[in-house]
Amino acid sequence: MDNFEDIINIPHHISDKRIPMSMYDRAVQFAPFAALTGYDEEIDETARLTDPFIDLTEDRADELNIAFRKMLASDRPCVTVTYFKPDSRKEGGSYEKYSGTFRFFDAAGNLIKFTDGKCINAERICKIEFSQNL
Repeated sequence: MDNFEDIINIPHHISDKRIPMSMYDRAVQFAPFAALTGYDEEIDETARLTDPFIDLTEDRADELNIAFRKMLASDRPCVTVTYFKPDSRKEGGSYEKYSGTFRFFDAAGNLIKFTDGKCINAERICKIEFSQNL
């Protein structure tokens, strides 16, 4: 009885009611599953680099104030603004440039608004450059 002689030569049962499963479908049943769902995404997110927000020096703040006053005094100047955009998922962010036509300064929200609807927080701006055309 230890070597299964009583059942070793019995033919394999094939159902009359069900279609046999393909070898591919059988293999899929036993394929490894993702036990750590989302782990790869977390690793990628951790590896993604962000820049820290850098406070302006006093000289740089003075230059920015002069450029800001010049922008306010001009009639819809074309400017390129470098500003800090905070990251939505982790500490830090990135410095980005935006070129547009200045529309007005919203003092209540501390926002610089452009003719195309773009708004940038004035506290995050680190450089303003004037250009002739966009």
